[in-house]
Amino acid sequence: MRTINPWINFNGNAEEAFTFYKSVFGGEFAKIIRFKDLASAEFPVPEKEANKIMTIALPLGKHNMLIANDIPEFMGRVNENENRSKIVLNAETREEAENIFNGLSAGGEIEGPIGDSPWGTYAGMLRDKYGIEWIVEFDPNY
Repeated sequence: MRTINPWINFNGNAEEAFTFYKSVFGGEFAKIIRFKDLASAEFPVPEKEANKIMTIALPLGKHNMLIANDIPEFMGRVNENENRSKIVLNAETREEAENIFNGLSAGGEIEGPIGDSPWGTYAGMLRDKYGIEWIVEFDPNY
């Protein structure tokens, strides 16, 4: 397997969340598609859904993408308090891990502070201000 690209569902704030992630990780969006971009007679899009995100992608590193979309209202809401899957991010240095952890945890909730782990890595766990759970880790052996 060459890559794994996590895909996150949002309740209408995917663009806001990804602007935040872009401020943490840097880079530029590889893709932004709004529901209105796909609107047609066969796929009508209500006006209140038109500017919502169908797909947004932010490159992370050389080979990975963080991807998301807004869930249209007719599909129901995403439970932002449930235990979604965690996104594990492996940093290249201890400093990078700390910077990413501090950036993502701004306005969020730290579930496990970043520090030396019993298994020999430098790691921390958090839920960001959008309810997404992250594990940020640096393993000096890799």
